[in-house]
Amino acid sequence: MKTVGNRKASHGKCIAIMEIKRLRLGGILLPSNVFMAPLAGYTCYPFRMLAYELGAGLCFTEMSSANGLKYADRATRRLLHTTAEEPVRAVQLLGGDPAVMTRMACSELLKDFDIIDINMGCPVPNVFKSGEGSALMADQKRAAAIIRGCRKSGKIITVKCRTGIREEHMFAAEFVRMCEDAGADLVTVHGRSRSMMYDGACCYEEIAQAKAAVSIPVIANGGIFSAKAAEEMMERTGADGVMIARYALENPFIFSELTRKPIRKTTLQILLEQMELTAADYDETFTIRYIQKLASYGMKKRKGTKRYKEQMFQCGSLEELREIVVQIFSGEAEGEYGT
Repeated sequence: MKTVGNRKASHGKCIAIMEIKRLRLGGILLPSNVFMAPLAGYTCYPFRMLAYELGAGLCFTEMSSANGLKYADRATRRLLHTTAEEPVRAVQLLGGDPAVMTRMACSELLKDFDIIDINMGCPVPNVFKSGEGSALMADQKRAAAIIRGCRKSGKIITVKCRTGIREEHMFAAEFVRMCEDAGADLVTVHGRSRSMMYDGACCYEEIAQAKAAVSIPVIANGGIFSAKAAEEMMERTGADGVMIARYALENPFIFSELTRKPIRKTTLQILLEQMELTAADYDETFTIRYIQKLASYGMKKRKGTKRYKEQMFQCGSLEELREIVVQIFSGEAEGEYGT
């Protein structure tokens, strides 16, 4: 790991911090190599804008089903909401049929997006059984056809995968080589097999082997719940960057911590801004549920907030929700998590 700075540990010694660099994908220069993972129910337009503001180099929509788009499902189409204000627009597409994936990638529905990320890593049983997500790792011929088909859109194509299907048989390097040969511009590897789901230690060596096997950027993902964990991931894998998942919901300031981007906002300020931005683009019901979930993550390590949680989830209007959010987070020190 290249050192670009130092941070003093509690014992007074200096420790290395991960290299923050720009990454070029096609004609796009990403501002940092710290990415936000696509998360169902969370990475809507407002949260992506927040992550970009705090220092994220790339953010993705929630996982969008190609079949859902094909059949004009209203909920699926809502996942595609974006504006010209979004710095880089990246959609994650889920599907197992090369023809349908190609058709949707080239459709007008995705015309506003710069990047298409193909989901080849989702381990959820109903997705796996349908031959989508991580099931594509077991059918590399079909996976390659999907990548080649999506490339016909003329957009940048990225892939998110796992280290393999079963813990006892991992093949990340082989799969990433196939992705590169089929035309992928970047691959993100979650450091667990499909059978491991979201549990167990990340397989750093598998990600390191994948990185060594290709010339395209490889991003490391999985088990990152602190800045220290992100630094360890980079050091042990040699990856080109890291992708943060659920920890960013609990502490969105992780992006500014890693990129050292100066941020002086409090969690309360961020939640109120998120409420305002969401209400401008979505209906009240969606806004209330989204802010309730986001605030719940923000309450995880705050003492004395448990009693407010029930009240928060009983709110029936944005006005009520705003009042309870202010009560919960108003005691936070200015810039408590900022850098």
